[in-house]
Amino acid sequence: MRIAQVAPLYESVPPYGYGATERVVHYLTEALVALGHHVTLFATADSTTSAELVPICERGLWRDARVWDTLTHHVREVEAVLQRAGRFDVVHFHIDPLYFPIARRLPCAHVTTMHGRLLPADHGPLLREFSDAPLVSISASQRQPIPGANWQATIHHGLPADAFSFSEKHEDYLLFLGRMMPEKRPDLAIEIARRSGCRLKMAAKVHPGEKAYFNEQIAPLIEANREVVDYLGEVGGAERVELLSKAQALLFPVQWPEPFGMVMIEAMACGTPTIAFRNGAVPEVLEEGVTGYMVDSADAATEAVSRLDTIDRRKCRNVFDARFTSARMARDYINVYEALLVQTDSRHGRILGLPRRA
Repeated sequence: MRIAQVAPLYESVPPYGYGATERVVHYLTEALVALGHHVTLFATADSTTSAELVPICERGLWRDARVWDTLTHHVREVEAVLQRAGRFDVVHFHIDPLYFPIARRLPCAHVTTMHGRLLPADHGPLLREFSDAPLVSISASQRQPIPGANWQATIHHGLPADAFSFSEKHEDYLLFLGRMMPEKRPDLAIEIARRSGCRLKMAAKVHPGEKAYFNEQIAPLIEANREVVDYLGEVGGAERVELLSKAQALLFPVQWPEPFGMVMIEAMACGTPTIAFRNGAVPEVLEEGVTGYMVDSADAATEAVSRLDTIDRRKCRNVFDARFTSARMARDYINVYEALLVQTDSRHGRILGLPRRA
């Protein structure tokens, strides 16, 4: 199958540190190539892939000090896809739906994974207007605000079985990993660590739009709790893997309907349990008492820290192997692609099995 993967341009594929969507696109692309498909990746020029790369801009837009308007670069990316669309059987979009008007004109099948939160007042009218746009959700929770959209499947994220190192033993620290934003509640992570008497390592990106929040609300908390908190900034590569694999637990005190929560399965792959607030997709991802604990308050989270030694880290890893590998994710997407190809060929009067013209 000839498949195009269209990635956001905010970070490279894969990203250095923060960038869950770009990381998922990387894992999916590599898994599809390994299965023998011809994959073309539309992404930044500093991306690393075994697929054919179509570079759109020099580097991740969030890492280019010259860039202010990221929309302009994504418009160019849409045009690059449209110019080459006749070469593909399926185009898989992972970007904001600004391309919807041209999707109906693509000469091939297409599908969109919605990676973010869906808002009825914003996405509702859009998805009613483009009610024929085939969509994939990343959790059942994510699609609840707009259940009537053209959902083809719910496909949980996955990552390579060897991407994160399993560790039977842990060191004595809790970990907050991801992004410093109000919805992720880094302040609660600090509070839970303080109450439980544990060290907390915070490895988190500060997005330009959230610098004021960090400087005014979180940085003073870190300073006031220096005996508890180690703030490491954004961490990537081998250091990120080591942090996850050696942590006693990941703290995930989200206070919003998290569409998935990639970091939870990264921790799971290391055998590291997660203490997460029961919001969004958390109940779909975690297995209570096996891969972590779900809580509804800081008091409950603090109490859960005292029960972490009852988690079998090997069983935690086994759940990852059974449910969250990139090979499973790729197979799920192939099922969607094949179903869409049947629909597209039927509409266009094509004979299945014959190649499309380049």
